[in-house]
Amino acid sequence: MASVVTLVSTIIQIFIWLLIANAILSWLVAFNVVNARNQFVATVGEFLYKITEPVLRPIRRVIPAFGGIDISTIVLILLLFFLQNLMYEFFVYG
Repeated sequence: MASVVTLVSTIIQIFIWLLIANAILSWLVAFNVVNARNQFVATVGEFLYKITEPVLRPIRRVIPAFGGIDISTIVLILLLFFLQNLMYEFFVYG
């Protein structure tokens, strides 16, 4: 059972890094640091959007943007950390 928990935990960690990359790329595009018309940037941005948006959309419906700041990514990362800790508590340590 510990192997399955480790695999799921690794998948959660990869998804957290994808969320962070999506947030950073959106900031870089918003502040005109990178050109969104660049084919590589557009492809990476589209990939990150398609991977993260289905999970972020329900959170955005419940938690509105505060003054134009979207905290749904932070909320999701905290929930994923909580889920990881819960898995270890019940399946590995418990």
